[in-house]
Amino acid sequence: MSFKSLYTEIGGQETINKLVDAFYPRVYADPELAPLFEGDMEEIKRKQRMFLPQFLGGPALYSQEFGPPAMQQRHLPFEVTPRRAQCWLRCMKEAFREIGLDQTPAGQVFYDRLTQVAGIMVNSSDKED
Repeated sequence: MSFKSLYTEIGGQETINKLVDAFYPRVYADPELAPLFEGDMEEIKRKQRMFLPQFLGGPALYSQEFGPPAMQQRHLPFEVTPRRAQCWLRCMKEAFREIGLDQTPAGQVFYDRLTQVAGIMVNSSDKED
């Protein structure tokens, strides 16, 4: 019995590209998240297209160019609140739905992992309105 990576199970780079293209327009349009994602969307998408394969057991494209992901450390300059983590997950869930990734067992495992990551990235409290 051979082991398939989650990267392979979800459909590899083609699926990653579709997900990234479905996800980032939602992030840039979200009033909670947009302030965290200033700058060139195409460059952010490029990095995500490199990071997600590595995150899912595929090629280590991100590390080859940028070194170890150290995602928690890389996100420290940004105010990631519980509310923003939930908005990020909502955008991701919508993107999963758009490309049909939510309909697969591997997609469910992938989303569960992202849910864990979102919690780990929180580094600030929600502000009271």
